[in-house]
Parts: sequence; structure tokens; C-alpha cells
Amino acid sequence: MSSSEIDNTIIKQLADYFIDAQKSDLPDNVALKTKHHILDTLAAMVSGTTLPPGEFAIKYAKLQGTSDQSQIIGTNFLTNAVTASLANGMLAHSDETDDSHAASGTHPGCTIIPPALAMGEKNQTDGKTFLNSIALGYDMCARFMRAFGGGTFQRMHGRGFSSHAIGGVFGAAAAAGTHIELDEQKVRYLLSYTTQQASGITAWQLDLEHIEKAFDFAGMPCRSGATAATMVEAGFSGVWDVIEGQNNFFDCFASEHFRSELIKGLGSHYEIMDTNIKKYCVGSPIQAPVDALLNIVRDHEVNPSDLNNMTVYLAHGDSRLTSDAQTMPDINLRYLLAVSLLDRGLSFEAGHDFDRMSNEDVVQIMNKIQVETDPSLITPESPRQGVVEFNHNNGEKFRNHVVVVKGAMEDPLSTDEVETKERPLLEMVVGKDKTDKLIDTIWNLESLGNVRDLRELLRP
Repeated sequence: MSSSEIDNTIIKQLADYFIDAQKSDLPDNVALKTKHHILDTLAAMVSGTTLPPGEFAIKYAKLQGTSDQSQIIGTNFLTNAVTASLANGMLAHSDETDDSHAASGTHPGCTIIPPALAMGEKNQTDGKTFLNSIALGYDMCARFMRAFGGGTFQRMHGRGFSSHAIGGVFGAAAAAGTHIELDEQKVRYLLSYTTQQASGITAWQLDLEHIEKAFDFAGMPCRSGATAATMVEAGFSGVWDVIEGQNNFFDCFASEHFRSELIKGLGSHYEIMDTNIKKYCVGSPIQAPVDALLNIVRDHEVNPSDLNNMTVYLAHGDSRLTSDAQTMPDINLRYLLAVSLLDRGLSFEAGHDFDRMSNEDVVQIMNKIQVETDPSLITPESPRQGVVEFNHNNGEKFRNHVVVVKGAMEDPLSTDEVETKERPLLEMVVGKDKTDKLIDTIWNLESLGNVRDLRELLRP
């Protein structure tokens, strides 16, 4: 290409955006929403230290040796940025606390924030760079999956590819790469090493302990994204254009794709605005039924002794995430409804109490709950609706239909509501004083001079 020609290739436009994203000013609403997701993911990491996937991640990280680069969240242990990215990613997806982007089939926060934090610590970047890196990561995570288009996206799932891992690695690399010195060439190489590591299959659905799932959804893409960034930082050269060049990523993965989705509205439409924060720390399909039952409890003042039977309507009925045979409490629909009725709310502790699943009072309620399929409950606008019918012993019937779950992109949590969710998750590990300071720091992230200053607030 001669010097007089203008380079309008997609990868050139992405490179320019990556470089600009390091220091640009986010719109106020985007910056605030980004802070919500940062706090939500940090709380998922901290609470993840109390769960088996997180415990294994910490054990693995300690076996890799020490370094002063990056901290394993919820501990005093420091290691290299790549290992920290992997471990903290698994902490963030140790259960069902983290956020989700429905249109792309990804869990962005758990793949983007751990490597951004690890690289920010390693290179001692400031809070504004950290904030911007997160918004960029969400853009790339979702856009790379959007670029496959709806039909191809579904066929990828049919072939067993995992959108969570594949989309996640691009978000991770973009967020991690923002913390190194970037130019056009380095962005091109960063994306090249990222595409080579794009992987993941849906065999995670057979994981009964959420440990491999935590690696597939988060640990692996976090590690791979941080690896790509540190390789480029070390001076690795790579392929010039893996988006449209010979044997490129899209042609290799799918016969039908829409690369233009990578740059459509880039800089004006931010994917983080389309990302959901869970109100409850349980599986996404269970959010609406729990909300519906608690609406009935509040509106009609019913108690466990009032229940004759309950029918729950979901778009897909019983599934791996809702079946009464599910051994994990945070994705067992009947168990979660039972404890929600007993407690008149749903706490993190109740959602992760294995022993309580066999308590007599819980089992009695679970046996009164029937799950039915209603395909009309899935629409493009509201794909995860839920209906609960509560049949009272006195013959009354109460019905509640949740179309949009609180916390979804259509009805996002307010700043106060985000704090209400995150405080108990953080306080159980780091205590109230550090939680207060952490929340204040995140809300004022642009004033943070060094990402390493978060370390003390993220350890017991």
C-alpha cells in the first residue's frame, strides 16, 4: 500500500481504537456502568475464595512461584501477571455471581477484569487506564462473537464451540493490552496471538463441580489474553492481519461471518451498556423465578406453611441448570425457590449451602414445586422470563410473571443496588472497613494513581 492510500482495513480501525482507548474520556454513563461491573466482578472474585473452584485456583497459583507483579485476589500472595490472570479469572467465575452479555453468549466480567487488573498491577498503570481497558474489553468480547452473526453463532454452538471462552479471550487480550505501550503494529500482533489461542468446547456442561467451567469460562481466556499481551510487550512479532488476511480467524472458524460488526458503532455504542448484572448469585435462568416468588411473598405475605403447591414456567422447562437432580445448590431451581420462601429472600450463603439441600423443611417445599415448559417466554427482547404460580392451602392462587429481571440491560441496577449486592460478598472476606474504602475507590477510579493501591483493599 502506497503512502497516498488510506488504510480502511478493519484491523487498522481496531488498532486506532485500541490506542485511543488508553487515554480517552468515556461518556459519563458508560464510565459509571463500567464501574458497576468492575465492583461486581471484584466481589465475585473475593467471594470466590470461599468456594472450591477458587480454592483450587489459589492452590494452583501458589505452585507456579512468586513474583511482585500481581496479586491473587483475597490473599496476600503475589505472582506473575499471567498466573494471576488465570487464578483470578477462576475466582471470578467460581459460581454464578458474575455478569453476562446475552446477545454474545459470554460472561465478560470474569474474562476481562482479572487480566486488566493483573497487567495494571504489573505495569503500575493508573485508574483511568484501568477503567478504559475494561470498557474496551467488553467491546471486543461481544463484538468478536457478534461478527459471527446469529446463524453462524448457533451453528458454532451446535458444533460444540464455547462462545464464553472464544469471545472472552478477545476481551481479555484487549483489556490486558491496554496496559502496555501500544502502536498499530503491536495491536495487530496482539490480535494475532489472541486468535491463535481462541478455543473452548461446550464439554464444560458435563462438569458437576464448576471447576472446569470456571477455567473454560474465565481462567483460560484470562490466561491467554494476558499471555498475548505479555508476548507483544516482550517484542514478539506476529501476523499482520488475522481479521481479513490469508487464512484469517473468521474464514477458519466459519463459512458465514460479518466482520463489519467489529467496528459498527465503535466509539458510540458501548457493549458494556448491554451487559447484565445478576441481582442474585445464582444461574441466569433462575433469576426470574426467584424474583417472581419473592414478589408473591412480598405482595401477598405468604409463608411456607401456606404452600399447597407451586408451578414454575420457564422457556426450556427442566434443564441441566434447573433440574431437581442438580447437585450444585446455586443452579438447583427447586432448592433456591424453597430457601427463598423460607428466608423471604436469597442470600449468597443460602445459595451455596450444600448441607441445607437435604434439610427436611427444604425438601418438603422442593417436592411441592413443578417445572413446566412455556416456549412463549423466550423473546428477542426478553429471553429469560419466568412465571411462578403459588397455590395457597386456602384455595387462592397467586401468579407473578417477571418479564425483565432486575439487573438486566433493560432494567439495570442503580449504584445503590449494586452496592447492596456487593457489600456482603466483599465483607465476608475483607471486612467492612476495606469494603467501604474499596467501593469509594471504584466510584472515584479516575483519581487512582496506581492500580497497585487496590491490593491492600482486596486482601483479608
